[in-house]
Amino acid sequence: MTEKRPVLTLSSLDLHRLEQLLEAQPPEARASHAALLEELDRATVVDPIAMPPTVVTMNSTVRFRTEPDGKEFERTLVYPSGVDGSAEKVSILAPIGSAMLGLSVGDSIEWPAPRGGTMTVRIIEILYQPEASGEFHR
Repeated sequence: MTEKRPVLTLSSLDLHRLEQLLEAQPPEARASHAALLEELDRATVVDPIAMPPTVVTMNSTVRFRTEPDGKEFERTLVYPSGVDGSAEKVSILAPIGSAMLGLSVGDSIEWPAPRGGTMTVRIIEILYQPEASGEFHR
């Protein structure tokens, strides 16, 4: 049985930057980002000013749970250049980062796990979203 995938919402700014980022990846790395590319292709794209405050966008700080283990985490979704080695930030190119982008509070998605198999990611709360704070051109 295939799980129905949740609606994804992306800002036009995030989509543009992510397309540029993925195009700049070396050919051997592109295959590992196939799931993210597929998600970008199926997303509903809105102007940053129209972004609902309940959606995970780039540079959002999110509280989420992995299932079935029930572990909760707070992470800020960043571009690879924003990764600083701290546990508080997760790259959009990491499996968990790609899984969260565009989801709304309450949504969950089954996603490839970093060590094989799959995991389910459920969005619990958006602690900070740039668009909700009036940052439309970050």
